[in-house]
Amino acid sequence: MDNQQIKILQNMLNLYDTIIIHRHVRPDPDALGSQLGLKTALHKMWPRKKVLAVGDMPDSLQFFGGMDQVTPEDYEEALVIVLDTGNAPRIDGEHYQAGKYLIKIDHHPPVDQYGELNIVDTKSSSTSEMIYEILLLCGYGEDYITQEVAKYLYLGIVGDTGRFLFNNTTPRTMEITSKLLKYNINHTTLLNQMGERPLKSIHFQGYVLQHFSYEDHVGFIFITQDVLEQFDITASDAALFVNSMSDVAGIEAWVFAVDEGDQIRARIRSKRAVINELAARYNGGGHPLASGATVYSREAFEQLVRELKETVK
Repeated sequence: MDNQQIKILQNMLNLYDTIIIHRHVRPDPDALGSQLGLKTALHKMWPRKKVLAVGDMPDSLQFFGGMDQVTPEDYEEALVIVLDTGNAPRIDGEHYQAGKYLIKIDHHPPVDQYGELNIVDTKSSSTSEMIYEILLLCGYGEDYITQEVAKYLYLGIVGDTGRFLFNNTTPRTMEITSKLLKYNINHTTLLNQMGERPLKSIHFQGYVLQHFSYEDHVGFIFITQDVLEQFDITASDAALFVNSMSDVAGIEAWVFAVDEGDQIRARIRSKRAVINELAARYNGGGHPLASGATVYSREAFEQLVRELKETVK
């Protein structure tokens, strides 16, 4: 991360009495971990500042804690920080541009630099890892990383590294994680909470395992709205099972698509082949081996699968 950018960030944090923190829609553990970790640390530093976390909370991640109610008036003299969001259309919250100053902090490839200050580090495993680094680089030190902050950042790192199985896990990732564990965060309990699913979700996972297709080293499944209704599961909760087919011997990449009514969200994963350029051609983007795309018909999804097969080849 650039030292000049960190200095600007530090000045902005000092300057504003209201700080509103956004992240992307359909949040994952990293989005929530970085958001709530930063909020909690800022509250520790400046108890009199108004620090608010914005966005919808999926049922499956309620154990993270709640979001704040924010009014349009809150933005009038506010610093707005958007975390873990590569492009502006994915920001959760309609008023993020209404603040006095906008900062983006993210680890995705920089496609859309929507902030007045854009702090992007694609070498970080997660935005939660970045928040830990930023707290140290700003000179606040580990005194402001409380047990609660450590819990949030740990969950974010674990989520985006696939429990340290993904290739974005670096020696620095493990070093930071080891320091977070020193705060006695009871990581076993946290991991159990993050892995728990309602019985209906487990039944849905069984459906996925029985119905996905596998051709040319590529796995794929299209979840219709009828299936969501059958298992009484939301599109966001269904997407948690994106990696259900990842253990198939010989699989190189897979697509998990869910019909959300007005659009079809396709999560694309790969073990080796770079797939974010493919995702970008389908209204999406992301990391080289983990991306998302949006299509609007079954035919477009099938074309996406064909192009993924070619990419793998």
